[in-house]
Amino acid sequence: MMKHRILTAFLVMGCMSAYAQLPQGPAKPGTSYGAATTTKDAIAIAQLPDALKTQPNLTTKVKAKVLDVCPKKGCWMKLAVNDSTTAFVKMKDYGFFVPLDMIGKTVVIDGDAFIKETSVKELQHYAEDAKKSPEEIAAIQQPKKEIRLTAKGILVVE
Repeated sequence: MMKHRILTAFLVMGCMSAYAQLPQGPAKPGTSYGAATTTKDAIAIAQLPDALKTQPNLTTKVKAKVLDVCPKKGCWMKLAVNDSTTAFVKMKDYGFFVPLDMIGKTVVIDGDAFIKETSVKELQHYAEDAKKSPEEIAAIQQPKKEIRLTAKGILVVE
């Protein structure tokens, strides 16, 4: 009986670690992650800040360049909105991940956009994920209002 419990525990841990691995392979144009989507009706992400002024929660498709990806699992991304603004993307229900190869790619994100005030604790967590130095993490002392997206699907465009 004890052998079965131990075997089951190892099997569950093995499955969980396989599930949590960063996707491998190149993020080539045409590759989708999550729900399938297209470029049809996608807006430039630079239009998103103005759209969110009139609608605080918006279901949309945006086209943007990927600046950063969570190096642990590919569970979040940062997008360039303009020269001084970024947007933060998480995957819906933690249901899929993206490879590090997404950095520098142009993608279409199909999902929900909103403005969120991110706590210091959460910002520090993401800085840890991004392998920032202890000094950089400690320097995060203020919450930050930022554009957030919850991605249902992501399509690599270029």
